[in-house]
Amino acid sequence: MPAASIRARARAEMINEIKAIARRHLAAEGANLSLRAVARDMGMVSSAIYRYFPSRDELLTALIVDGYHALGDAVEAGDAEVTDRADLRGRWLAVCHAVRRWALTQPAEYALLFGSPVPGYAAPQETTVAAARTPAALSRILVDGLAAGILTDPGPAELPGPVHADLAAVRDHLFAGVPEALLARGAAGWIHCFGAVSFELFGQLNGVIEAREEFFDHQMRRMVDLIGLP
Repeated sequence: MPAASIRARARAEMINEIKAIARRHLAAEGANLSLRAVARDMGMVSSAIYRYFPSRDELLTALIVDGYHALGDAVEAGDAEVTDRADLRGRWLAVCHAVRRWALTQPAEYALLFGSPVPGYAAPQETTVAAARTPAALSRILVDGLAAGILTDPGPAELPGPVHADLAAVRDHLFAGVPEALLARGAAGWIHCFGAVSFELFGQLNGVIEAREEFFDHQMRRMVDLIGLP
């Protein structure tokens, strides 16, 4: 194997190890990452870690991109499990439950993506591509429903004028071909999905709801009715 390939593989392995240790810090301490602490856990001098991640923000960005891709993988796998692609209701529920399962399995990564903003950190543009994978699953369900004639345009009368303009811009960027009013319904369901997951994960349901999965499923089915998926 060429020396350059060996060096590249060694570097990739080191980066993966750094990120694995950083995820353990996330689980224990939240997003208050310290490169020095990560270097100490790896048994390396603090200056050495800067050859891989020049700043805390670059390490955070790598973790955020990985998190969005991991969630995207889970969501796309959930959608793919529904073999009847015309079963839009089943696909929507499968995707929502995939979000919840991933969040409960990876609570620290979910909190990094959807919890409180990290003080002093501004996410760069590169995170948006990875972040788009999950809402793209919703887009595919709506687009497939429109193409099959299962879904129809509710009409612009449903929306206030300013919201219509905002959603038109979003539609052109991520949801080509989806009417604004239908996109608004889908967005409401999508926001409710993540709100329900966050309430469960961050403790707002403690002492209130014990049947968590059943309650989540009930809410997502109400959102399916709102969207108009048969």
